[in-house]
Amino acid sequence: MTDSNKSKNIGDSNKAGDMNDSGKIKNADKEDTRNLIDEYKGLKNEEVFDRLAKKRNSLEVAIENLEHDFNIGTVVRNANNFNVSRVSIIGRKKYNRRGAMCTDKYLEIRHYQTIFEFLKEQSGRELVAIENNVPAKVLTQVYGDDNGVKNDRKGQLQSRSKIKSLMDKKFSEKTTLVFGSENEGISKELLQECDDIREIPNYGSTRSVNVGVASGIAMYEWVRQRVKSEIAFEGDFTADDREVLDRLRQR
Repeated sequence: MTDSNKSKNIGDSNKAGDMNDSGKIKNADKEDTRNLIDEYKGLKNEEVFDRLAKKRNSLEVAIENLEHDFNIGTVVRNANNFNVSRVSIIGRKKYNRRGAMCTDKYLEIRHYQTIFEFLKEQSGRELVAIENNVPAKVLTQVYGDDNGVKNDRKGQLQSRSKIKSLMDKKFSEKTTLVFGSENEGISKELLQECDDIREIPNYGSTRSVNVGVASGIAMYEWVRQRVKSEIAFEGDFTADDREVLDRLRQR
């Protein structure tokens, strides 16, 4: 847990002394101005973290921070919204926390100086890069030799039409979504370590959506497939059906 997760501040002006032993604000009429839903209003930051931790999903998010990108704060805020299990920041440690709207206090955020350090803790997980500008050689490594790769006239970049669409992706439970910086994207060194590369389809004139927006779209799609659909499906089960399903899961 980062130091920010241990903060006892509540809002910008409230001190730790405003809390009682139960983790509630001493002055009941003192408004909690943090960006929290009612369920977590009036609780210490540590208590919000702990309550969210009990119901986190298995999704992880990784951000390659090579340029001190201001969009990282937005990615962290999105990660909190979808209650992912961990956010990994690779490269520079410093990022725009203001954009996170203090949500970094309620997440497990780990920093890795190198790609190698990050990969050591990703065993058994599928790394899915969200990127639309990929060297052809890297795509061949990730997709295989039968991808029909064609270089552009400089022999460097893969045509966007050849990158597989996020719309067709069937996510696994243990997924780590990988994002890069706004200008440079994900480095070739990290891309070639990913298990899959997906792009968000573009129907307008701009080359891509902002990386902060892209992160929200990708996280939502994982949750739509792996969380919400499973809940809706199992909601139709009888008690006997659930008992059988539980036995199958234990095998």
